[in-house]
Amino acid sequence: MDTDNAVSAFSALAQETRLSTLKLLVQAGPNGMAAGAIATELGLAAPTLSFHLKELERAELIHARKEGRSIIYAADYGGLRDLIEFLLADCCGGDKRLCGPYIIKEAC
Repeated sequence: MDTDNAVSAFSALAQETRLSTLKLLVQAGPNGMAAGAIATELGLAAPTLSFHLKELERAELIHARKEGRSIIYAADYGGLRDLIEFLLADCCGGDKRLCGPYIIKEAC
């Protein structure tokens, strides 16, 4: 991940609704959630949610797939991992013993 991508990701997360949405999708796991279920869970109108989902997708933190008439959104664990690795790339002057390991599981 380069600096521009990291800035885009952090910009997307620097908003309460988008951060809540991403946390919900991380909790939902790799199967994700339908847009309507996300809207219900967060108490958002569909157009408002759509705007925030597009921002998270543009930042490569979530992805969407179509299932029948529904659009299913899921956390992009690869994008999240890239963001974390960007932050920790130069951790503790390169001494991994000081930073400790971190793990992101692909599946819950």
